[in-house]
Amino acid sequence: MTYIIPALVLGICGILAGILLTVAAKIFHVEVDERIEKIGAALPQANCGACGYAGCADYASAIVNSGAETNLCRPGGADAAEKIAEILGGEAAEVIPMTAVVHCNGDCNATGTAFDFDGVQSCKAVKRFYGGTGLCKYGCIGLGDCVSVCEHNAIKVVNGAAKVIPSLCAACGKCANVCPNSLISIKPLASHIDVLCSSADNGKATKLNCKNGCIGCKICEKRCPNGAIKVENFHASINYDLCTNCGECMASCPVKVIHSCEK
Repeated sequence: MTYIIPALVLGICGILAGILLTVAAKIFHVEVDERIEKIGAALPQANCGACGYAGCADYASAIVNSGAETNLCRPGGADAAEKIAEILGGEAAEVIPMTAVVHCNGDCNATGTAFDFDGVQSCKAVKRFYGGTGLCKYGCIGLGDCVSVCEHNAIKVVNGAAKVIPSLCAACGKCANVCPNSLISIKPLASHIDVLCSSADNGKATKLNCKNGCIGCKICEKRCPNGAIKVENFHASINYDLCTNCGECMASCPVKVIHSCEK
């Protein structure tokens, strides 16, 4: 009896707990729209957040429950948009191909280092010390934090500076999120003229630190027939909505900081 009674009590408690859990599950059960699961399966499960939602599951739920646009998944592209449209019984929304671009061309031939760093070899770690080891505090640190998060092998560090391979890039934005100098942006793939510099120093200071830096001369701004390029804080930037890839800015830049990144 010493063992039987405790065993019976434990067994009865287990049965009651099971009954309570079963009843609670039925009472609080929430019906899930099966379309959410189907849309989730149609997405690439990159969970990159490029769509503006917490992940693929959250985006799928927003499409069904909140009417979110169906063409926001950059890694999934047109294929994902078509699958989603088929599930919802509508037409696929247009998907504009996007890619990442690194706004820096400060490789080892153009700039140097201010000091050697023996700590953890990551851009984020180096950034904590005097803004980085490079002479240009705005430039690519070159230790590959962006490379480590790219699932498509679309970004490489070449001669000390990160470069994107547009044909491989899914425009998920993970590389942009980890860059401590905010050098990487996402732009339309069709817009292939880019300013590869992010320095906010004046022309003289920029050239002292990097031979490939923008000197803020505004020649590109004056030559652009569409008003697509502006110079602010000694730095040129392109409005991709206005750019027609005519190449006038690239041809007129005296320091050749504007490049065509088509490949």
